[in-house]
Amino acid sequence: MAGTAQAPLRVALLGYGLAGRVFHAPLIAATPGLTLHAVVTRDPERRQQVRCDHPDARLVDDAELLWRSRDALDLVVVATPNRQHVAMARAAVAAGLAVVVDKPLSANAAEGRELVDEAARRGVPLTVFQNRRWDGDFLTVRRLVEQGELGRVTRFESRFERWRPSIKPGWRESAAPGEAGGALYDLGAHLVDQAVQLFGPPSHVYAEVDRRRAGAEVDDDAFVALTHAGGVRSHLWMGAVTPQLGPRFRVLGDRAGYTSYGLDPQEAALREGRGPGTPGWGEVTPDRYGRLGVDGDLRAVPTERGRYESFYEQVAAALRGDGPMPVDPADAVDTVALIELAHRSAAEGVVLPVPPPAR
Repeated sequence: MAGTAQAPLRVALLGYGLAGRVFHAPLIAATPGLTLHAVVTRDPERRQQVRCDHPDARLVDDAELLWRSRDALDLVVVATPNRQHVAMARAAVAAGLAVVVDKPLSANAAEGRELVDEAARRGVPLTVFQNRRWDGDFLTVRRLVEQGELGRVTRFESRFERWRPSIKPGWRESAAPGEAGGALYDLGAHLVDQAVQLFGPPSHVYAEVDRRRAGAEVDDDAFVALTHAGGVRSHLWMGAVTPQLGPRFRVLGDRAGYTSYGLDPQEAALREGRGPGTPGWGEVTPDRYGRLGVDGDLRAVPTERGRYESFYEQVAAALRGDGPMPVDPADAVDTVALIELAHRSAAEGVVLPVPPPAR
């Protein structure tokens, strides 16, 4: 790496849409040991936004200019539309630059696997921004499961639902295969990853995938059922047409259950311009604590503080030789493979076995 223990690692951010502007840029800027050195965007309004948000960052029209000056960089973050994830990440790998890729890693598992293999062959660090592993409610569920507070878990329910009855223009609503649009790719990449993190790889997948809004080209309502090798059944709901939201998490065990409502507050805070270090960052107020126990004997459980900043803190540490990257990219390939399998299950109306990961 070109950076030293004293100098901050220089980061180039590709894309300044929702992912780049709301998530990556603020978290990079807030991470000790990292500096947002360059942002790649041609859009005039976004360029002006970069000047306002990060006046010290260099504006670049084309990523090709980065590869020519790769000695001036230590890390590339790919926050472009999904169709560009693999191509941009492969170019960074070829330049010998460590890479963070926004989720989903790729539109299909085969491309993602080739990218991961190429990075490994070249010895280039690669990781994927699965930021919702650091949601406070997910961290709470993980702690309760690991500490045995629920007993033997039998069923895990997880929802990422919205009420957006009108279709917004953009690549996320495009049916082109390379765009990896639709709720299952967009939201399922989080829900599937969280379920596998908690309970391990599934042995079988069943899914229902629908387009509910008039004129919709991609799925906006999906349900995925995973049967994990250990016997836990995960039921995952995601979509844009939910006028009444269900619990974010409901986890059932043979000793107790846990239920929580509402989304982790970090995304909303970032959209409002508040990030790590601001008052209340990542915290949930007591009225939104989840409930643990059995009906008639429930108690509120304080929600763990969400900490998206941990992702880039671990990236910075890994690039300085102190521990692994925060997310194994092979996990992201497995998630895409499960999403592909879920689409096939829905199309065929059958439960499908999950092949062993090709690693």
